[in-house]
Amino acid sequence: MRKIAVTSEGPGLDDRVDPRFGRTAGFVIVDLETMETRYIDNGRSQILAQGAGIQAAQLIVQAGAECLLTGYVGPKAFQALTAVGIQIVQDLDGMTVREALERFKSGSVRVADGPNREGEK
Repeated sequence: MRKIAVTSEGPGLDDRVDPRFGRTAGFVIVDLETMETRYIDNGRSQILAQGAGIQAAQLIVQAGAECLLTGYVGPKAFQALTAVGIQIVQDLDGMTVREALERFKSGSVRVADGPNREGEK
């Protein structure tokens, strides 16, 4: 696995993991081989009345991420991500992007087998 997307409240490794997926401020994309990072702003998805999760999923697919680290993911976004082979690790809110990456690299996280948040109604 080479690229990881992490929902983030800011552009750096020391910013906090944003617990929201579809309405996250943005994504820190990390190349695990080089540890290079880049930031994708999620501003357009944040203002959508519906479909924010699907729009956000498209952003990380386009970024080439193979895994998502986040807090919560709804059912539609979960389905969209897993349909294209992106693994999802949830419940990582309350820590920094760097801490979430360290947990992932150490193998002390579990890949989700279902969404952990109800969808939009």
